[in-house]
Amino acid sequence: MSNNTLVFQTFSEIESLIRNFENCTLPRCEWTHHAHLIVALWYLTRYPEQKAINRIRENIQQLNRANGVQTTKDSGYHETITLFWIRMVSRHLLSEGENHTFVNLAKSLIHNCGNPSLPLEYYTRERLMSWKARITWVEPDLKSL
Repeated sequence: MSNNTLVFQTFSEIESLIRNFENCTLPRCEWTHHAHLIVALWYLTRYPEQKAINRIRENIQQLNRANGVQTTKDSGYHETITLFWIRMVSRHLLSEGENHTFVNLAKSLIHNCGNPSLPLEYYTRERLMSWKARITWVEPDLKSL
């Protein structure tokens, strides 16, 4: 599945993604932008926001370690991008309301937030790709969230 076509059709597919994510058995090639979004959606619908953020952050870092991915200035865990997408998913949840199945929420999230370059509408590349943005939250410099 490519990053642009990954759509989770069933709840069991989503549960499998979450299980593999949490068990650190998700292959690196399946840890796509869409998978990141679905994981954020899962946690934000099950935990208070700060607990969801902490779990997402910790589990991404554990998965990265399991896949041999180190955080460097050019790759690995990125705090600002992670928190940016969590905010986008939270915003999506507010706009969609609670009258949807999880699978339909996931599909609409992919439809609305599936473009991985969306952060560049809010950040200059230089600011977003800085070491500071990788290790801590950095406010957008093009338009506010």
